[in-house]
Amino acid sequence: MNNHFSEIIQIIKNARSNALRAVNSELINLYWNVGAYISQKVEDSEWGQSVVKELSQFIARTEPEIKGFSDKNLWRMKQFYEAYKDFPKLSPLVREISWSHNMVIFSRCKAPEEREFYLKTARLENYSKRELERQISASLFERSMLGQSKVSPALREIDPELIQTFKDTYIFDFLNLPEGHSENDLQKGLIKQMKDFILELGRDFLFVGEQYKVQVGTSDFYIDLLFYHRGLQCLIAFELKADKFKPEHLGQLNFYLEALDRDVKKVNENPSIGILLCKDKDNEVVEYALSRSLSPTMVSEYKTQLPDKKLLQRKLHELFSDRNE
Repeated sequence: MNNHFSEIIQIIKNARSNALRAVNSELINLYWNVGAYISQKVEDSEWGQSVVKELSQFIARTEPEIKGFSDKNLWRMKQFYEAYKDFPKLSPLVREISWSHNMVIFSRCKAPEEREFYLKTARLENYSKRELERQISASLFERSMLGQSKVSPALREIDPELIQTFKDTYIFDFLNLPEGHSENDLQKGLIKQMKDFILELGRDFLFVGEQYKVQVGTSDFYIDLLFYHRGLQCLIAFELKADKFKPEHLGQLNFYLEALDRDVKKVNENPSIGILLCKDKDNEVVEYALSRSLSPTMVSEYKTQLPDKKLLQRKLHELFSDRNE
């Protein structure tokens, strides 16, 4: 009987969620249409900022219960409409997230490609406004475009698109670690700040445990961090290294994956994936080390400070320029 009750609860939750999405979509439509109207009046040289201010005062005076239409907000609606009106691919996306999220993306992102990236990601990851702002500050778009994840052939063969789930570089600015930190410091910091860590990884990651014990023969071995990925339906083992990548690190990780697949993985789950998270790495050394790896593994690095966004943007501009030549 409780199962039937739970199904009813889920139906109610789904209906509420659909209703909220519908309300939000109509609200964005309203702001879009108001912005379009004002934009046209300004373009026809009929209105200026002073007229928009008069409009705001008129709304407040005649319909005092209607909120959110100050002259600044009205002008933002105009700018919002003008930013997306020539991009039919983006206009449906703006209706799938809240106005506050839209304002963060609209005000902080200028390139259409960057706006499209965050519009999609904010919806898929269900970011709060604070989380969205943090990801923009952490240059998630630039890192995703520039990142060349080093993965083993075995991982690439599972699904060529699978590597998009992972990052070449992870940003752990929230840990406030000193330069000479240890692997233990890194592990404790990530456990303590698990919410921020999950945000950096992606919401489909579910934390299983730290120092996860696997027994092989009469010996015990401990995996630094173990996660489960809902979308990939597999275990994800993280091995932490507070120094530069060394080829021998992969042997340890491969061993852990074998133990997980033999003794922990369920029959319906996919093969486990391993991520070696290093403070630094030489890409050529990583490529050599991974080329003959038979396990689905990848090597990423982590940074303890926010990246130089302007530098990443210059690199991205150079990349796009080279592609267009």
